[in-house]
Amino acid sequence: MRLGDDVFRSRFREEYEKQDLAIGRFNLAIFGKTGVGKSTLLNAIFGEEVAATGIGEPVTKGSRLYLDTHGHLGILDTQGLEVGKNTKELIAELDTVMKQTRSRPLEEQLHVAWYCVRGMDRRFEDSEADFIERLRAVGLPVILVFTQVPMRDGVYHPDAITLADQVLARGLPIVDRRVFLTNAVADPFTGQQPHGLHDLLDATFRVAPEGAHLALAAAQAIDAAAKARLARRAVRTAAASAAAAAAVPIPFSDAALLVPVQLAMMARIGRIFSVPFGRAALMSTLATTAATQGGRAAFTGLLKMVPGAGSVTGGLVGASVATAFTYAMGEAWINVCARASKGEFTDVTGALDNARVRKAFLDVFSRWVKLDSKQRKELEKELE
Repeated sequence: MRLGDDVFRSRFREEYEKQDLAIGRFNLAIFGKTGVGKSTLLNAIFGEEVAATGIGEPVTKGSRLYLDTHGHLGILDTQGLEVGKNTKELIAELDTVMKQTRSRPLEEQLHVAWYCVRGMDRRFEDSEADFIERLRAVGLPVILVFTQVPMRDGVYHPDAITLADQVLARGLPIVDRRVFLTNAVADPFTGQQPHGLHDLLDATFRVAPEGAHLALAAAQAIDAAAKARLARRAVRTAAASAAAAAAVPIPFSDAALLVPVQLAMMARIGRIFSVPFGRAALMSTLATTAATQGGRAAFTGLLKMVPGAGSVTGGLVGASVATAFTYAMGEAWINVCARASKGEFTDVTGALDNARVRKAFLDVFSRWVKLDSKQRKELEKELE
């Protein structure tokens, strides 16, 4: 019996919510004097107006530090406490927060600190150096970022280099013992382009706890490869689970009966690429319908992917086919979500273009299950 779209959507919503909780949150503390471009930097890397928000929740009871949350990203808000002017009070608050949250779930802890300096200010004050040393002492890895640094023909402005050398001479406890020189947004008038953002993000991944990597990958908006790497980890996990359970793959069942392993995989990948639930639900319905029909057509192709399939027992073939099918579905779904996150599947009215979604899914799925051109054409006609 075929389950209705409402039932499928309900199950997918449940899994989407589960994956939201499972991915957790990456929490970033960002510091620097007023006007150095902290908000611009945040918005450039995390892809939305994450910095232009109101007050969040206190990090701990009675704290003057607040955490603004945006999906899988948390940003520490110092509520008017300024480096230099309020350094002692700010560090005391941070020390309390670090101690009180140490035994809490990882998503409630602070993970990394960025300290930002405007690269062309030509000065770095003793109070800033003192703050960085104190910040590291409370247990946060500190990445030192120069913002708004001009670059021409791959060469940084000499004033920024001079200031960076002066800062490094202080021997501060900063990540990689280097300054990350960045420019967050393009300037059409001067011709300046963004730069240094990927280096900064890579450094953040390196020093963040491994358990926060998935949330950081989901939150950031500039590194599609990082999202794809973690999405493929979800595919490998799902494929292994499908094999272990000897799951009956979709070619022999209705699309609405998508096994929980594959449903969880699709929900996690959708979350990693920050696809809104409504759009993900519509695309998943199109994808699973295509996978159902394509899986039936490709069963012989799937068997060809299994060495010695003609002579192995039915149980082994079942596990192998389930694994192959899950990989095919996962890779195809990654392609759909990656492109959807860039807005590729909307028409001029903003509505989802179903035909383009199906094509994007089948382009990858067909290669993995080895559909020949005749099978592909028949499948596309059936899905129209």
